[in-house]
Amino acid sequence: MASSPAGVPSPQPSRANGSINLGPSANPNARPTDFDFLKVIGKGNYGKQNHIMAERNVLLKNVRHPFLVGLRYSFQTPEKLYFVLDYVNGGELFFHLQRERRFLEPRARFYTAEVASAIGYLHSLNIIYRDLKPENILLDCQGHVVLTDFGLCKECVEPEETTSTFCGTPEYLAPEVLRKEPYDRAVDWWCLGAVLYEMLHGLPPFFNSDVAQMYENILHQPLQIPGGRTVAACDLLQGLLHKDQRQRLGSKADFLDIKDHVFFSSINWDDLYHKRLTPPFNPNVEGPADLKHFDPEFTQEAVSKSIGCTPDTMASSSGASSAFLGFSYAQDDDDILDS
Repeated sequence: MASSPAGVPSPQPSRANGSINLGPSANPNARPTDFDFLKVIGKGNYGKQNHIMAERNVLLKNVRHPFLVGLRYSFQTPEKLYFVLDYVNGGELFFHLQRERRFLEPRARFYTAEVASAIGYLHSLNIIYRDLKPENILLDCQGHVVLTDFGLCKECVEPEETTSTFCGTPEYLAPEVLRKEPYDRAVDWWCLGAVLYEMLHGLPPFFNSDVAQMYENILHQPLQIPGGRTVAACDLLQGLLHKDQRQRLGSKADFLDIKDHVFFSSINWDDLYHKRLTPPFNPNVEGPADLKHFDPEFTQEAVSKSIGCTPDTMASSSGASSAFLGFSYAQDDDDILDS
C-alpha cells in the first residue's frame, strides 16, 4: 500500500486568475509516456474541478492506512489529469455481492470492520467520505478491503462542525442529506449500515426502483430486518440506520462507538489493522495479469491511443494546463507501507 511522504505539504487550495493551486509539484517531469498502458479495467464519470481537487488532497493524506488506496503519481497534460494508484485486482465488493447475492455474517463482519477502520481514520483527519457503497470497496489479492474513490470527500470538518452539500448515491443517502439539513460525519455511519444491510440481505435497506419512493422510504419507513440474523447484527443495523443523526451509532464517540459494539466482539482491532486476520474469502488471483474479477466489457476493450499520447507540447507540466497548478506528485520509496 502506498502513502504520501510526510514532507509533502498539503495546503488548502487557492484560486488565482481562474486557476486552482493544489500545492507544490513533487515530480514536474512525469508524463504519460513514462508508463505502459496495458488494459482498460473500468470507466468513470468526468470529474468537476473541485472533486478532482478533493480527491488528490485526500489521496495525499491516506498516510499508512492499510484499507485505503494509495497514490503513487499524479501528473497532467493540457488535456488530461492522471492519477496512478495502487493496483487492486480482487474485484469490487459489488461484483462479489452480485455473484453471491448475500454474505454470511462472519464475512460481512470482516468487511464491515475493515471499512469502519478506514472511515474512522478519515474522520480522524477531519474528512467525511460521503459516498460509501459496494462499488467503492475493492478487495486486494488476499481478500482485504481497499476503499477507493475520494471525489466526494469533504475536508476540514471538525468533530462538532457540519456541512450541507447534497451529494452521494441515491440508495445510500442518509435522511438528513435528503432533508437538505446540515450534516456531520455520522452520515458515513449511516452509509456503513446500508452497506452492511446489503451484504446480509442482498439489497440496500430502503431500496425501491422508483427513486422518489425510495427517498420516501429512507425518510419515513421503519427499518425492516428480515429474520435469520443474530441479535447483535440486528442491533447494529438499528443503531447505524437510525434516522436521527444525533441518536445514530457513531454520533457520540465516532469510530469508538462502532468498535465497541457487541457485533464486533470477536474482532481484535489491532490484528485487523495489521492484517493478521485471515480474510474469509480469497479472490485466488494468479498475479497482476489476472483480470477475472474485472468486467470483460472493459478488459476486452482496446486501450485508446489518446490515453498515453504525449505530443511535444505535452511533454512536461511546463506545457500543461494551468488549471491545476502543482497537481503533480510522486511517491518516495520510503513511503511504501509494508503489508
